[in-house]
Amino acid sequence: MMAGVPRLQLAQLPTPLQFLERLSERCQREIWVKRDDLTGHAVSGNKIRKLEYSLAKARQEGADLVITCGGVQSNHCRATAILAAQLGLKVQLLLRGDEPELVDGNLFLDQLAGAQISYFARRYYSAHLDFIVEETCEQARREGHKPFFIPTGASDAVGVWGYYNASEELARDFEREQIAPDYLISATGSGGTQAGLTAGVAEHMPGLQVIGYAVCDDEAWFCNKVKSDLADWSEAYGMPLKTHDGSVQVRDRYIGEGYAIASPAVFQSIRDLLQLEGLLLDPVYTGKAFYGMLSDLEAGLLPGDGPLVFVHTGGSFGLFAQREQMLASLRDL
Repeated sequence: MMAGVPRLQLAQLPTPLQFLERLSERCQREIWVKRDDLTGHAVSGNKIRKLEYSLAKARQEGADLVITCGGVQSNHCRATAILAAQLGLKVQLLLRGDEPELVDGNLFLDQLAGAQISYFARRYYSAHLDFIVEETCEQARREGHKPFFIPTGASDAVGVWGYYNASEELARDFEREQIAPDYLISATGSGGTQAGLTAGVAEHMPGLQVIGYAVCDDEAWFCNKVKSDLADWSEAYGMPLKTHDGSVQVRDRYIGEGYAIASPAVFQSIRDLLQLEGLLLDPVYTGKAFYGMLSDLEAGLLPGDGPLVFVHTGGSFGLFAQREQMLASLRDL
């Protein structure tokens, strides 16, 4: 890591690299999981790696209020709310979607953590997010606060550091286990995790292909977003990019009907993996991506005979908010 980049020690690191023995036997291919769902308890998941840098910068700038945004069941917003409380900072969440009648999952934890929450209709949020953020920050200043804004998923130049450095941790994992994976795979929901992995792998494990499975926007959008985050990171910190034209790969065939909408096949995959390996995924991010990985493996779209490594980015709290959909889906199978 570059010297002088502020960082807080918030995550429980290193996380384990777990071999899925029974699934590997079934698929006739080694499958490993980087257990970043174990970065903490209430702050479980990938967001904490990025927030170690984002919140360090907020502290460095003397902020007393953190403002961030995402969906009603945003893992990032939940992690930010809890970590802000841990650091003695106030937090305001700008959420996309209507306020639900039943508060559950990540939103339940947002409220328990004391976050101030504002809800915005989906279309208005999508069309006017920059205005919403600007107005919210300005109002906070009028009230005497010093706000610090963290974008969706902490996916910006600062957040790239989280998974750039996680790649070095992964390199040590692979050396310890004496494996040489063909692919490093994760869900892609805002692009920051894939950007960090892409830069870090190019530095520490050249030749390993990173693949992001999109959970919302299409391949072109994510390729542009990841490349933009990498360019911003390189410019902001003077870090040379060792990536090439094929470094950023995104697959968008498993988005389904849209963000946070899982198909019956995804729900079944979540259930099957939990029963086979005791590993819990979520229907928004990891469930879609893991299902996509297994589907592509079966279709011969992940060629080679080396291991596959899946980065488990967390999200289990979001499963509880979709338990009715999951149970209904499984009853129909």
